[in-house]
Amino acid sequence: MKSRPQTPNNVPAPRTWDARLARRLVTPLVDTWITPNHLTTLRLLIGLAGALCLARGGFASTNAGALLIVLSNFVDHTDGELARISGKTSRIGHFYDLAADALVTVLLFLGFGFAAAAAAAHGATATAFVVSPVLMGAVAGIAVALIFFLRMRIEDKEGKAGTKQASMGGFETEDVLYLLPIVTVTGSITPFLVAAAIGAPLFAVWVVIDYRRVMRRPQGAAHTRLNVG
Repeated sequence: MKSRPQTPNNVPAPRTWDARLARRLVTPLVDTWITPNHLTTLRLLIGLAGALCLARGGFASTNAGALLIVLSNFVDHTDGELARISGKTSRIGHFYDLAADALVTVLLFLGFGFAAAAAAAHGATATAFVVSPVLMGAVAGIAVALIFFLRMRIEDKEGKAGTKQASMGGFETEDVLYLLPIVTVTGSITPFLVAAAIGAPLFAVWVVIDYRRVMRRPQGAAHTRLNVG
């Protein structure tokens, strides 16, 4: 009779609900050939499929895309949890994870931009765009990519604690992506896109200021990042 896989006692329990579920799901994979990079690739492929569905526009495609993005966001937690409890860590894997996060997020906003443009072209929305919705999606996506890059640089200098997200009740800031199906079901793609095109660059400015503050701080103890999540 095989013993049930156990989570190492020296690995702290995750703070968020989705990460806790992800750890339960990947614990049986600890002694298998599956690595965190495999899960990162799975997350990336699901995210790309979701962004493509969003870009096609239409009620069915955008809702399917939103669900795929939600699934991709959840799978994003599995690679990091597997890395932590198995010791299968690498700096390359960490960068791969960050690159996948950035790419999926950028394409997510571009997908919403194409969806909003398609809706306007078919008269499905009464909104008159002063700025191209695709351009708004690109602006939001580029701002998010900048945020990912600067947070990575901050993390390199200050460690994981330097980029810890705000959390409450077992949820983090990024968990807002779980609400995307509400955006697509209610036909709120355009308001969401406009809010992202305004909010993402503003938040990027705040991260730039924080980055400059961190870079001016005297170098402390070295932090080695080996996790992929």
